[in-house]
Amino acid sequence: MVWDPKDPWGKKPDPLEDALKQAQSQLKDLFPPGGLKSLLPSGGVLNLVIAAAVILFIWQAVFIVAPDEEGVVKRFGVPVRTVEPGPHFKIPFAETVLQPKVAKLYRVEVGFRTSQQGRQQMVPQEALMLTGDMNILAIEFIVQYKIKEAGEFLFNVADIHETIGKAAEASMREVVGKSKIDEALTTGKAEIQQGTMTLLQTILDQYQSGVQIAAVQLQDVDPPEAVAAAFKDVTNAKEDREKLINQAQGYRNDIIPKAKGEAAELVNRAKGFAQARMNRAQGEANRFLATLKEYNQSKDVISKRIYIETLEEILPNMEKIIIDGKGGERLLPYLPLDRRSKPTSVNGAKAISQPESEESRPEPSPALKPRGTRP
Repeated sequence: MVWDPKDPWGKKPDPLEDALKQAQSQLKDLFPPGGLKSLLPSGGVLNLVIAAAVILFIWQAVFIVAPDEEGVVKRFGVPVRTVEPGPHFKIPFAETVLQPKVAKLYRVEVGFRTSQQGRQQMVPQEALMLTGDMNILAIEFIVQYKIKEAGEFLFNVADIHETIGKAAEASMREVVGKSKIDEALTTGKAEIQQGTMTLLQTILDQYQSGVQIAAVQLQDVDPPEAVAAAFKDVTNAKEDREKLINQAQGYRNDIIPKAKGEAAELVNRAKGFAQARMNRAQGEANRFLATLKEYNQSKDVISKRIYIETLEEILPNMEKIIIDGKGGERLLPYLPLDRRSKPTSVNGAKAISQPESEESRPEPSPALKPRGTRP
């Protein structure tokens, strides 16, 4: 038996070791005599390569989110976190970032499309809708929305723009189907917009789309072209009716206050007249009571005064005959009824007549004065 220093016990070589040695020899044949070190640059070139590698690492590890954006970090395609605006870090070559603009207001057109030249063209399949009173309307409107949850917006719905358009169309059809045509054409537009926005937001929340509806605005609400002329006549008639009603209300508002003012003036005037008459009557009654009180205190004086005042009122309007004392001793007093208005003189008697008042002429009566008295 031949002695082998590598195998003192005389064992045969391992086949696995032979295979490894053969592989090593083949690898040595692939590289140049200097090995891997001969392939690497040396000196300044090596520093440049290291600097480039560091820059590439930093460029892949650092990212900045703008103020109007929100960052969604994906690790091997799976979203792992969201970040706020500002600088952030990620794992290079393992994580990627999506940065949707969460502050931007997006727009979806339903019932029409706007071309690049700014022209609008109606889409009948979307615009024609049936109202609650079985009429057809062509409704064109827009939906404005913004991103509420960036992760849900990016990954939960495949085509979010198309989904919002279809959901908005369905919501508008449901709300218009519960309204009448007059409301949709005139005063009910605000209610239709609000109802559509509420229903659309509910649908999108069920989809977990991460979208917040900002507004639903009606652009055009018109009847179909085939009946547009008839609807126009109806609208004009309604406008004329409203105009006449407003004119009548204006006339009513002008006349009624005037009539109420005149009535109040007459009532106040009547009250004032009644109050004046009552005050006057009360004053006369008080005056009579005061006079009666004084009369009861001195009846003789008051009676004589009343008699004198009455004579002062009567005598100036009566025909008076004065006979002196000597003539009166031989003659009897008499009343010349047939010569009331003529002056007479009998035996030295002189008659004096005074003109009577045309307004009041009292009946003639004799007034003879006793001797030695003056009228």
